Amino acid sequence: MVKTGDSEVEERPKWDNKVQYLLTCIGFAVGLGNVWRFPYLCQIHGGGAFLIPYLIALVFEGLPLLYLELAIGQRLRMGSIGVWNSISPFLGGVGVASLVVSFLVCLFYNTIVAWVLWYFFNSFQDPLPWSQCPLNNNHTAYDTECVESTPVNYFWYRQTLNITPDIETNGSLQWWMVICLATAWCVVYICFIKGIETIGKAVYVTVTFPYLVLTIFLIRALTLPGATDGLVYLFTPNWQTLKNPQVWLDAATQIFFSLSVAFGGLVVFSSYNPPNNDCEKDTIVVGLINSATSLYASISVFSILGFKAKTNYITCIDSNILALTNWFDIGDQNITVENYDHWFGYLNVTFPAEVSSLKMKHCNLQTFLDQSASGTGLAFIVFTEAVIEMPGSQVWAVLFFVMLFSLGLSSMFGNLEGVLNPLHELNMVPKWMPKELFTAIVCLISFLMSLIFTMGSGNYWLEIFNGYVGSVPFLIIAFFEVIGVVYVYGLRRFSEDIYFMTGRRLNIFWKACWVFISPLMLLVVFVAYVTVQSQKHPTYPAWNPNYVNFPQTNVTPYPDWVFAIIVLLSALPVAPIPLVALYRLICCGISRRPSDRDLHGTV
Repeated sequence: MVKTGDSEVEERPKWDNKVQYLLTCIGFAVGLGNVWRFPYLCQIHGGGAFLIPYLIALVFEGLPLLYLELAIGQRLRMGSIGVWNSISPFLGGVGVASLVVSFLVCLFYNTIVAWVLWYFFNSFQDPLPWSQCPLNNNHTAYDTECVESTPVNYFWYRQTLNITPDIETNGSLQWWMVICLATAWCVVYICFIKGIETIGKAVYVTVTFPYLVLTIFLIRALTLPGATDGLVYLFTPNWQTLKNPQVWLDAATQIFFSLSVAFGGLVVFSSYNPPNNDCEKDTIVVGLINSATSLYASISVFSILGFKAKTNYITCIDSNILALTNWFDIGDQNITVENYDHWFGYLNVTFPAEVSSLKMKHCNLQTFLDQSASGTGLAFIVFTEAVIEMPGSQVWAVLFFVMLFSLGLSSMFGNLEGVLNPLHELNMVPKWMPKELFTAIVCLISFLMSLIFTMGSGNYWLEIFNGYVGSVPFLIIAFFEVIGVVYVYGLRRFSEDIYFMTGRRLNIFWKACWVFISPLMLLVVFVAYVTVQSQKHPTYPAWNPNYVNFPQTNVTPYPDWVFAIIVLLSALPVAPIPLVALYRLICCGISRRPSDRDLHGTV
């Protein structure tokens, strides 16, 4: 940060170099969703076929919105509040909306980072604590809940979350999660203590390290049995899925949220650039690296999921072989995995009644590959179960959770910058207060509010925040951003700004996207999302050991009071957009009202 000596006015911070800026933007865009959301969507939406709607959404929705935010922030050299107020006072609510939604995302996103820390700390134990069931309180047998489910599920739901059977039962604060959450916020604060000066140093590690770990995982995973099955499953396209509108909706929302537009953080980061920086090239670099990372992560993830599916398949076959060998008194080595189908067919034809009475499992590799999981289910259940089967499991667990921590931390940089910078622009920071103290106060308030997620019902509330704060509000904010720049600021004026910054005239593609294609896609996605959500009452999967079908989760409708909170969380972040516009309109009307002197003349 540079200060002018004569005026003693603090200039706008600047990046030390272009690499810092690009790494920060890439770290903000590339987050946990690239590792655990994109592979899941590929898995349930036709494998390679999903890439078609995904790439279309990237080209016509993601990149244009990313370019718009980077360009307007760099040209006006302001944060999200200043940019939209300078374009039009009536658009001031767009910046406030970005501030609110960034703050709410900070609350639950850093809780996920805290969960990652908890697993990281436990990864140094030998054996891994989620590899076997603990004893019950009497030390006479294994814990019943763990035996009825799996050690992995038990460690996640009981020993990590200590989850309640439903959302209406709050439970108490879990002290171990409170400590992890406090640690996560302390790390974020340390990285933010000097603003972009310390962020710029931290991203050299937090952004590059996940790629190193993904590469190590990929090399190791490709040597595991079943890796090829996982990759074939990933890249084999099912073209029929493209007829499903949900596939296109998921593709549009994934690329939109993955690039982290509408948070306000990208506007702030680009405002620290020199005026003649080529923001168009930055857009292409950040956008393509983000999507390439999703695909690269999917290859690593599906290689390991293929190994897990193959392991489960062989375990299933072995249990059937044991049943056949014991019943028919066959030699131990006679039936193997390779000749199992032949033996089963022979015995089933020769002794159909006996084989039927054994009630053997139906073992199908495709069925195991179809077992999908997303988000925390992929990271803390499926992946941890796969790690157990890998030689040197502690090393792979440590690497995996350090990678997730780095991804989460680099995304938190953008989330928190989208909160701190607007608060400064709103003049909510006293002149006497050092920036370090103000950042500490914001982190402390965020930590205290995040404690709701460390209660027994915390996971249920986190899923609500993730599902509803991180959906509709971003679509609405981005829509008003495009409208504000193109139709209020003016496309011709914006084109001249881009020519000034890049030295190139704006081509027809960007113009067409900003004027028509991108706003239309945002509107269509918004209407489709609301339509899909309104056709069903929202439900959540409750982990209840007393459920009749346990260990399956009990899919339960949200109570009415929780549904009201869901509606509030969807509407609250975007409420400043109409409220600020209405306030400006009223103030404008009052300021233009003729005075009594004008009405009645001079006495």
